[in-house]
Amino acid sequence: MDSSNGHRELWLVRHGQTPASLARTLAGWADVPLTQEGEAQAAALRPVLAGRRFDGVWSSDLRRALSSARLAYGEPTPDARLREMSFGRLEGVLWERLEPRWQDGLTRFEGFVPPDGETFTELRARVLSFIEALPAGRHLVFTHGGVVRVLSREAGEDYFLPTGSLLVMDWEARR
Repeated sequence: MDSSNGHRELWLVRHGQTPASLARTLAGWADVPLTQEGEAQAAALRPVLAGRRFDGVWSSDLRRALSSARLAYGEPTPDARLREMSFGRLEGVLWERLEPRWQDGLTRFEGFVPPDGETFTELRARVLSFIEALPAGRHLVFTHGGVVRVLSREAGEDYFLPTGSLLVMDWEARR
């Protein structure tokens, strides 16, 4: 990518599987580790990323994202703005035990305001403050499903990536 044209290319990686994602539990800001499968998912990205040049390698400061970055590519620069949405008092709750209104809001990614947590508007503002501060170039970003969903929605799509997945975006073109 020619970074002289002012464009930012984002290589977004959702962290590998965790005990929470496996159990369908809201993790949010809980600092959960990767499972063995999550470690394998992250390591499987290494051949895809090997030999590529990135102008920045970034990660959420939560260990599931940091571990994924280290296994898939190398040492990232951590940034708390890349964290998953804070689910407040709903963190640690199994999906099946959430009230239907919470399930509906999370599924639609609208109208969900967890008690003592973060709104989608707050999550979006936090994530976009990170992206807008990035210089031109190609950036590798290890983050969470909600963050990827926010950014894909900015491009007119609505992606919820499986754990260990990669999505490449031309940020300025929003595609």
